[in-house]
Amino acid sequence: MGAGIFGRRRVSPGPVIRSMLRNSLLYLSRQQRIFDFIRGNGFARRMASRFVAGETIAAACDAAADLNAHGISATLDLLGESVTNEAEARDTGRQYLELLDTIYARRLDCNVSVKLTALGQDISDALCVDVVSEILARAEQYDSFVRLDMESSEYTQRTLDTFERDLFSRYPKRVGIVLQSALRRTLDDVERAIGLGARVRLCKGAYMEPEDVAFPDKADVDRTYVQAMHRLMSRGFYPGLATHDEVIITEAKRFARAEGIPAERFEFQMLYGVRRDLQEALVAEGWRVRAYIPFGTQWYPYLMRRLAERPANIAFMTGNIVREAIHGSQRTPSTAPGNGAH
Repeated sequence: MGAGIFGRRRVSPGPVIRSMLRNSLLYLSRQQRIFDFIRGNGFARRMASRFVAGETIAAACDAAADLNAHGISATLDLLGESVTNEAEARDTGRQYLELLDTIYARRLDCNVSVKLTALGQDISDALCVDVVSEILARAEQYDSFVRLDMESSEYTQRTLDTFERDLFSRYPKRVGIVLQSALRRTLDDVERAIGLGARVRLCKGAYMEPEDVAFPDKADVDRTYVQAMHRLMSRGFYPGLATHDEVIITEAKRFARAEGIPAERFEFQMLYGVRRDLQEALVAEGWRVRAYIPFGTQWYPYLMRRLAERPANIAFMTGNIVREAIHGSQRTPSTAPGNGAH
């Protein structure tokens, strides 16, 4: 690949405008009255249904079944972060057990993704490990898999420590991690994961981070992504390449062909509702694709926080809707937030 591919700088609003927009979105994410209104507004629910597959396990599994029918695998993420007490953490854990039960009962091509903060990480590591271990034991019973989502950089080392010390050592085939190319440390983390034989989902990262921790320029984020991607494709264990960037996807396909890496050695991963046309095109070409499906009652604060973490996500989501409209896709979402199984 030529150096010019990564010659773009990240385009973002000025610091003052970005801060104002971020604070406004975070404020809106905490307004229960607005959430109540949106949940009762058909148009708003339909817009949200592009990116969130309903509020119930049944609705989420319906969305996964629809994707499976189009040759696309799925991973389900029950929305919720930073629980404040043990009862909430264990309740989230019980919902994941039910989710795995349902996935198995319906014979879906689907696994699950979890956030450690939703399972007690901010309360105590011991509680978090206990809850996650129950989920992993159920996943092992069903020959399934659990991905530990990566949150902001303040959690990176703690999450990787918990993964390697407490979980991967006991369930090496059932648990994997996420690494973000935006972080300066990631190439080192990739090498450690390869040495362990751990499954990695590689993404760019959605969080606003300080410059001493993360690359401020898009070109550096992209360059690191491709370097990490090449290493994982060559020496890693079934990596998930999480990106909607067509330049990077094209490079992944070129690299696989040039290096003789078969399609079953890795998979592309994309967000539910984003570039459905591209997902279908990759499947038609013979590549493996998995969609990341968030669901649950916390879909409104989830969407607001995702937009607040990086206001450029607004343009990203809008742009992908427009691109898909141009390229075309025959699929429509199964459910809207607030609905159950249909």
